[in-house]
Amino acid sequence: MKEYKTDVLIVGGGPAGLSAAAEAAGAGAEVLVAEGDLHLGGQLVKQSHKFFGSKDEFAGTRGFEIAKILKNEISQYKDRVKTFLNTTVSGYYPDEGAATLMTGEEEYFRVYPKKLVVASGAQERIIPFPNNDIPGVYGAGAVQTLMNVYGVAPGKRVLMIGAGNIGLIVSYQLMQAGVEVAAVVEGMPKVGGYWVHAAKIRRLGVPILLRHSVKRAIGDTFVTGAEITEVDGKFNPVGNPEKVECDTICLAVGLAPSGELLWQAGCDMKYVPNLCGYVPYRDRYMRTSNRDVWMAGDVSGIEEASAAMIEGRISGLAAAESLGYKVDTGKYDVFWERLKNLRAGEVGDKIRAGVAEVAVGGWEAK
Repeated sequence: MKEYKTDVLIVGGGPAGLSAAAEAAGAGAEVLVAEGDLHLGGQLVKQSHKFFGSKDEFAGTRGFEIAKILKNEISQYKDRVKTFLNTTVSGYYPDEGAATLMTGEEEYFRVYPKKLVVASGAQERIIPFPNNDIPGVYGAGAVQTLMNVYGVAPGKRVLMIGAGNIGLIVSYQLMQAGVEVAAVVEGMPKVGGYWVHAAKIRRLGVPILLRHSVKRAIGDTFVTGAEITEVDGKFNPVGNPEKVECDTICLAVGLAPSGELLWQAGCDMKYVPNLCGYVPYRDRYMRTSNRDVWMAGDVSGIEEASAAMIEGRISGLAAAESLGYKVDTGKYDVFWERLKNLRAGEVGDKIRAGVAEVAVGGWEAK
């Protein structure tokens, strides 16, 4: 079995992982990045919309272009950064200081990192309803992959379930690709995503049905329609169901942090609804209760990719500093100021409250 040694193993080559790699390698550390997909960039490669924020967060730049920028950044440290694609980190064993990895289905090997940064992202949630397993029912991530990576339309008429940012953005992308969106269905009493995204699709004539949910998918071997129904405050169906003509049902009902490796590492975890699942306690440097493990991005709480990139830079810089590499410690304050700005206002209330629950010392609440 092959074995590798490295200063920092980064699990995940998305926005958080690539940003962590850039900071750690820039400080002089040797870095190994393991990415389960066939390319670096994670969710960024699917995102054709322009980002918000400041120029530091690539405002006005499309997601797939940001992925290229980050890949170019780490390429200047190619002597210190090793990347493995199509590679899953299947386990982490803190007593041995070892991680087990598998490339494809054949090559199995171990990595002995001095420090670990978990940037493993999140997994899509699903909701149960009859026939939710027939062809034509997709997660929003799958729809983005089909359209924005492979150029394939998932169907001709789509019913979108979920009016968060992902549901609204993917609805607009579907329409840009010539796909009709029958409606956006949302169980909550208000739109969960940014109003600017909702306004775009409303201007194009797409209804957003609040306090509604999908009751069942219609079809025997593939989707031929859907039944939706109004729901009460406890999401119980009320009134008569309504049939929607569609050949695709897209589920954009949220994400859950993929924290399995953090559990294996023995990190202290807490279920935080505002962060969408179990997340680790963390200090100001994104370090967990396991002093050899940092985390960044959606695994620390579901948030925008802009925040994931900043958290990645904090964790990568801190991991390198812990190994004795000289870093510009003034960067921490800069990064936290940028995070503070991203989380400002009513939209960030939920994130700020969630992070305060797991921030060691309560620094985020100050």
